[in-house]
Amino acid sequence: MNSKEKLFWSIAFPGFGQFLNGKYIKGIVLLILEFLVNMRSNFNSIIIFSFHGEIGKAIDQADFQWLMFYPCIYFFSIWDAYKDAGGGKEPYSFLPFAFTAYFVTLGVIFSTKIRFFGVLLGPIWLPMISVIPGVLTGFLLKKILAAK
Repeated sequence: MNSKEKLFWSIAFPGFGQFLNGKYIKGIVLLILEFLVNMRSNFNSIIIFSFHGEIGKAIDQADFQWLMFYPCIYFFSIWDAYKDAGGGKEPYSFLPFAFTAYFVTLGVIFSTKIRFFGVLLGPIWLPMISVIPGVLTGFLLKKILAAK
């Protein structure tokens, strides 16, 4: 199994990539953290309401104090699984992961305020869209810093 395959398993669920890398303690810790934050933030309910277009209900269900932890746990888990599997050897390869976590966290923070064309995207869709500028910023900074 290569590093990209383990990365994708980690995307599916935080901790899975660590299990595949034989890092069982780390995998268990990430799995427990994911479960704890998921339950305390009401993440599954937020996802369901958001996919049904009920953004107001999603916002009402969200515990933002807990939900803000999710992006960092999630993207750290992905980075860590990829790195432990032998990926990310080039300098600054962590930056796309870290900046994606930052931007998604900002998406969570502003998800009750920012509207696109008058539409409130809420605590699922705005953070998901925030992945794009996070990845792009991370890769741009990686390229700039590696060129020095």
